[in-house]
Amino acid sequence: MQLGLKIDVDTFRGTREGVLPIVRALDEAGVRGSFFFSVGPDNMGRHLWRLIKPQFFLKMLRSGGASLYGWDILLRGTFWPGSLIGKAFGSVIRKTAASGHEVGLHAWDHHAWQMRMEGGGAAFQSAQLALGSDALAQLLGRQPDCSAAPGWKCNEATLLAKSKLPFRYNSDVRGTSLFRPLVSGQTLAQPQVPTTLPTYDEVIGRDGLTNAGYNAALLAQLKPGALNVLTIHAEVEGILCHNMFREFLAEVMRRGWQVVPLGALLPADLTALPAGRVVPFTQPGREGWIAEQA
Repeated sequence: MQLGLKIDVDTFRGTREGVLPIVRALDEAGVRGSFFFSVGPDNMGRHLWRLIKPQFFLKMLRSGGASLYGWDILLRGTFWPGSLIGKAFGSVIRKTAASGHEVGLHAWDHHAWQMRMEGGGAAFQSAQLALGSDALAQLLGRQPDCSAAPGWKCNEATLLAKSKLPFRYNSDVRGTSLFRPLVSGQTLAQPQVPTTLPTYDEVIGRDGLTNAGYNAALLAQLKPGALNVLTIHAEVEGILCHNMFREFLAEVMRRGWQVVPLGALLPADLTALPAGRVVPFTQPGREGWIAEQA
């Protein structure tokens, strides 16, 4: 039984404070994960304007957004230009890679991707991917070979843009099984490793779920014999919920699960994977649309 562990790093604070505690926890457990870094400007504070949308406002209240993420995240890039994450914390990214974890691209500008990827189309997406890939390559001394779209915001233009980059796989969607995307009748070579489990901010505070019951609820959703991929966030499981994550990690391993990077879930023969389309859908507990395996 394998659990693929995906760690999204969205922000300046998450990189500064949340990454290395997760690295240490995984190292102590003798397991590896896949870290996806945002490397450009941290403009996440601009999401504050979304508070006028009832769904986003309720999510922030339910998940305790201010205490969970910190005001430096919630205001960053709002009243001053966002700090360049990779420039400030290249050593953190390199140490993560040196510890044996997979390191891939999450975003150049996480906020811009979430807000503009659809309207900006192929030109915007290709430019953002190029900026992020080049910055991460300079930090690692090699091209990144995997990626994960911010907020699971992915469409056919995203898939085509990524197909031109040397990614071994991508993890851009929610779903249930490994597949190769089908775009305009063409099956792309880069496989998708979907996230199958809900994230902390999607479920906490819904249906009475609190931190005390979160790990048990998550463990109950693991499915032996199926694809299991969990996405955690450096800003959550690396900081405020770090002890809770350590307890989850210990329990999942006690139950006999292997915690592995996403690349370890792929078969040797990628051409044997089925083709599948990527479509937008609405995830309970999350504002707006995200991409799903059809």
